[in-house]
Parts: sequence; structure tokens; C-alpha cells
Amino acid sequence: MEHPLIGNISDLSINQLQEKITELTKKLSFVYNSGNANLTAQVRMALETYTNKYYEKLNELAEKESKVDFSKKINIS
Repeated sequence: MEHPLIGNISDLSINQLQEKITELTKKLSFVYNSGNANLTAQVRMALETYTNKYYEKLNELAEKESKVDFSKKINIS
């Protein structure tokens, strides 16, 4: 489930998404230790939102790279 209060994050780069995921993972670790179940759920939803967008961008990048025609780039004759 994605967090409903996070706005449009489509403009973030892969590196920015990685930084946000790292930050939220650290916060989630802290929140688990606090024992606040509601806050834990909120952080997990936010983390899922950023993680989903991160993998979506990685898949788009992989699709672009897989469409490169290497036959014109490598001449082995």
C-alpha cells in the first residue's frame, strides 16, 4: 500500500529515490524500536511508495537499454 499523502515523485532521479529509501529505512529502524505501531505503518507505507517508484524507474531504464541496436555499433568483419 502506498502512502496517500506523498505527492508526485515522478520527477525524482534514481539517485534521489535511493537517498530517500535509505533515509526512510533508517527511520523505520528507529520507529520499530520505539514500539509505535501507527508510526511504523506510516513509515512503511512511505518507504513502499518510494521503493515502487525506484523499481519502476529502473525497469524503464532497463527497457531503454535493451532496445539499443548493437549490430550497428559493433563491426566484427
